[in-house]
Amino acid sequence: MRTLLNLIWLIFGGFWLALGYVFAGILACILIVTIPFGIASFRMASYALWPFGRTVVSKPTAGVGSALGNVIWFIVAGIWLAMGHITTAIAQAITIVGIPLAIANVKMIPITCFPLGKDIVDDRALVPGMQAAYHI
Repeated sequence: MRTLLNLIWLIFGGFWLALGYVFAGILACILIVTIPFGIASFRMASYALWPFGRTVVSKPTAGVGSALGNVIWFIVAGIWLAMGHITTAIAQAITIVGIPLAIANVKMIPITCFPLGKDIVDDRALVPGMQAAYHI
């Protein structure tokens, strides 16, 4: 089922969302100081391309640097990428088939706004008792 949802997702918005993340990642990698933002953006591009069956978990080692970086990311890129998710979710919610995709889009907004200090893992890789931050 997750493969079918991922294929539908890819066709009806996932490709374009992933391109937005790749574009943000390239812009972030132009300056050496913002390379961590670029790496996070490329990681989220992979997630935006194929989200079903994957989960976002918090990194236990994330600290003050991640929190400060998330504030900077939110102002520079997070708000714009979140608006892309909202726009795509509205377009997908018009049809019955698109409603699960729209819900997934809305669930991706927290990781879009605050990506640092998070990891994206396969659902099958979750250890029993591991707390998922966001699950699609």
